[in-house]
Amino acid sequence: MKRKEIFHLVKEQIQEKSLLKSKPDIANLRNCVEDVKKAALDSDTGPSDPTEYSQLLGRLEASREKLPPLYRETVFKPFSGKLERLGPSGFNKILLNDPDRAGLGGLMLDIAHAILQNGEGYNVKATDSFQEVVSDLYDGFLSAEDRRGVKPPDKGVIPPLVKWGHPDFGPYTWPVDATVSFGVSAGIVNLPPANAKSGLLAWAALGHETAGHDILQADTGLRQELAMIIRNTLRAQKIGSGLPEYWSSRIDETASDVLGILNMGPAAAIGIIGYFRGLNAAYTGKPKLRNDGPENDPHPADILRGYLAGYTVSLLSFSGADNWSKVIESETDEDLSKIRLEGTVVSAEMARRSAKIVASTLVRTKMESLENHALGEIQDWRNRDEMVVNKLLSLLTAASRLPSRYASGIYAAHVVAAAVTAGLSKDADIPVIFKRMLGILKTMHDANPSWGPLYVAHPGDITTRMVYFHF
Repeated sequence: MKRKEIFHLVKEQIQEKSLLKSKPDIANLRNCVEDVKKAALDSDTGPSDPTEYSQLLGRLEASREKLPPLYRETVFKPFSGKLERLGPSGFNKILLNDPDRAGLGGLMLDIAHAILQNGEGYNVKATDSFQEVVSDLYDGFLSAEDRRGVKPPDKGVIPPLVKWGHPDFGPYTWPVDATVSFGVSAGIVNLPPANAKSGLLAWAALGHETAGHDILQADTGLRQELAMIIRNTLRAQKIGSGLPEYWSSRIDETASDVLGILNMGPAAAIGIIGYFRGLNAAYTGKPKLRNDGPENDPHPADILRGYLAGYTVSLLSFSGADNWSKVIESETDEDLSKIRLEGTVVSAEMARRSAKIVASTLVRTKMESLENHALGEIQDWRNRDEMVVNKLLSLLTAASRLPSRYASGIYAAHVVAAAVTAGLSKDADIPVIFKRMLGILKTMHDANPSWGPLYVAHPGDITTRMVYFHF
């Protein structure tokens, strides 16, 4: 290599290192919150529920060939077979017994929606982009490369299918331990229809749903082990005010927040704060994190989740982790008032301390259900991930034509992280960034082997081992 080339290479590496350690720019956070609020107030409910039995069977059959072989075998065949065995009376009975669509009836219709929306081409660009993010997040935790030394999950090795609907429910997931009721071997992930065109920070919540809930249910005993370790660790650290039981009883949501951040980096963490502020602005008129944690809420109070997010980011491996952690903690402090959990007032100091212990325990503690590995060993956010995000920023903010293909090593999680980072930056044009994010994700989805003619469960396993990476 010539001296001039070496000089430019070293100069670029120094600039990248400096960029990684620079203070995060979240000057546009308020506009991102407003974007979430407007999406939450959007009245679009998506496609109507397919409640007519014979018509549904015909539509499902017509959608069969639009699904790739992987999902024809694991979703379409078992589901359509189950419906045929139920018959019209069994189908209608399930719907009548679940008028709110929050149980078995809602699950049955959501599986149908996931097949139909893919098969009938509902909002194709956004649906394919959504599917690419969900597939990538799931693959990131389950691929052979990231899961070295850890056995495959006990259930659910196929990435979930996606659908749009139920805006009043927000983002949610049916894990594989629920979909198996209909013989289906993949989960279902939902976003409100408005998020197909706005509400950028809602996409940062997909890490929570897919890399969180769906992963927790895939390994037998993992959720129970995490809950026990959290409770015992907090007790051993003399954390009172009922916090050991409070955190451990909400392990699904708590661990899902952490897993989402491990998979998507600081964008998922700051996204938690902005997304909750936007939803609270829409439903209560106050764009602030809630300090109250009612007994009947399976989620930790918003304020605790803000602190948990900040401390989790501090445990990530990239150079800018401390800077991001401080920004997230500072933003959480902005909304701090009197913390009340299940009717008990908890001091801010105790709340912060408990969140820090919970974050460290979930990221670093080795779990028997993961063959003595920690969650942070399976997935992490490193300098390389942050550098890819920084490279993608120019594609999301420029007016140039988007590339028709992307280099190996650039994943959908990077694209969403970059879009959130760009959207938070001063003077950002959120609608333009959102549109370009979908354009990149759609191109990635079109090249995803899981959606091709072969049975490829984890495309992350199909990769060359290159000696040099060129963006």
